[in-house]
Amino acid sequence: MSSEELATKIAQMDIADLVFTDEATGSDEAGNGSKDAPYKTPQAALAHIASLPEDKQEDTKILTKKAEEGYTYITPSALKRAKKAYELSVKKALKQAEQDARDQAQVEAKLAEEQRRIAESMEIVLTEDPALPQATKIRVIDAKANRNTRIKVSGWVSRHRVQGRDMMFIVLRDGTGFLQCVLTNQLCRTYDALTLTIESSVTLYGEIKEVPEGKSAPDGHELIVDFWEVIGKAPGGDESIENLFNSNSDPSVLLQQRHLVIRGDKASSILKVRSRVMKAFRDHFDNVGYTEVTPPCMVQTQVEGGSTLFSFNYYGEEAYLTQSSQLYLETCLPSMGGVYTMSESYRAEKSHTRRHLSEYTHCEAEVPFITFDELLDGIENMIKDVVNRVWAEPETRAMIQALNPEFEPLTEPFVRMRYEEGIKWLNEHGIKRAEDGQDFEFGDDIPEAPERVMTDAIGKPIFLTHFPGPIKAFYMPPCKDDPRVTESADLLMPSVGEIVGGSMR
Repeated sequence: MSSEELATKIAQMDIADLVFTDEATGSDEAGNGSKDAPYKTPQAALAHIASLPEDKQEDTKILTKKAEEGYTYITPSALKRAKKAYELSVKKALKQAEQDARDQAQVEAKLAEEQRRIAESMEIVLTEDPALPQATKIRVIDAKANRNTRIKVSGWVSRHRVQGRDMMFIVLRDGTGFLQCVLTNQLCRTYDALTLTIESSVTLYGEIKEVPEGKSAPDGHELIVDFWEVIGKAPGGDESIENLFNSNSDPSVLLQQRHLVIRGDKASSILKVRSRVMKAFRDHFDNVGYTEVTPPCMVQTQVEGGSTLFSFNYYGEEAYLTQSSQLYLETCLPSMGGVYTMSESYRAEKSHTRRHLSEYTHCEAEVPFITFDELLDGIENMIKDVVNRVWAEPETRAMIQALNPEFEPLTEPFVRMRYEEGIKWLNEHGIKRAEDGQDFEFGDDIPEAPERVMTDAIGKPIFLTHFPGPIKAFYMPPCKDDPRVTESADLLMPSVGEIVGGSMR
């Protein structure tokens, strides 16, 4: 039959008895089988026919159109393939519908079971057994000393795991350590148990027992709970701590959630080590006879240049947040001798590097009547003494090893290198100035990057000393043997960079 004859026959037929498909322009999703909106595949046309009344199905025909061709009746072989594909899709759809129905039934059954358990849990009221010994209140750090006695301990739920209906594990954190707690039977069937969230605060009672051989828990013991209560429940769902951030979150997110981030093992360990380091500094200075003073943080003077001052209105007068307590410490020398402070300093530097913080804790010391060599000896002794004091504490040492497994205390003498020798080292090792690619010259301020390359290559702490006067502060006096340079020093640490700056006054 020619295309003209087919077109005439189509015109004579009831349009409702035809279903159109077009491989080029048709759509199984948007089409309706008409000539203006054809389907794309014969399978969709067969599905359309199957939806018609039975008396219409047998008389309805499929017309197909391929690219650049007119409509023709579908060939028997193509119709056979389409029917096979359609029947297969129907079977798959039926199978999927049955699976969806089973899944929905399981979801509904699980939901019904949860609702039943919650309803039952609301009927359970826990009471402390008066026949048990009086519980001794302890902190987690005291758990080992209180094994096999009945205790009560409060803290936050760091982790929790449900094992069946009759057992639940809570890892409790109270800031002094972690304690694994085991709850069984009615204790883990209450409403509080079923709805417990991470970071909820709880109090647990029971006996601390060594874990069975082959099992593990923090400090080798666990609390066998006989009574517990929730002090405050943390948010769940979208507001739960697990959904607010994770280890891969953007730094801006972590900073916004800082109050929660510090609950993590790493962040809390860093803060604890920081605390011990600050104590070690105070112990060192106390041991060498320095007096701690607390200068003001609101000042009307500048120390490191006006461009980095935070200014504010102080009762009608301009004032600043301190850049350094040095000038105040110097005024204390005649009355107290050696003095130090551990206080905040502020620098308004718009620099996004780890060396520049708008606010940081600043350890500063001043001591009268010493030589430059005595100054360097004092700084070296201070660093080594602080490290050794912190390293000698088993708990702090364990945290440091977890944070930095390769760390070892300093034992060898620090390298002492004059600024001029540092310039020579950089030039001999082919390290050029970034701005013009030329060798460094006397008088250049050595940037952080080449300074760190040199320090890491030498692999030891370096006192870089005797900087030229023009690149150092006004209060650093020139050396008698070489007026071009000052009695000044920076302590450079491998893999870190500058950690101390000092000079004669």
